[in-house]
Amino acid sequence: MIVYDRLWKTMKEKGVSQYSLIKNYHINEAQLYRLRKNMVVKTITLDRLCEILECEIEDICQYVKDSEAKK
Repeated sequence: MIVYDRLWKTMKEKGVSQYSLIKNYHINEAQLYRLRKNMVVKTITLDRLCEILECEIEDICQYVKDSEAKK
């Protein structure tokens, strides 16, 4: 499964809040919810987040085996 734990760390390091993503960059609240819950997210959303945060995809998400993610 893909997890987005790194996104929140990267946002903190870059000084970008969820509020800022919604108000300044028009990221949908539903997409942020899906990211928080490690649900399916469109690649265009990931692309925009990389652009906004000036980072690589590895700074936003990572692959974790399902058995490890449930621990």
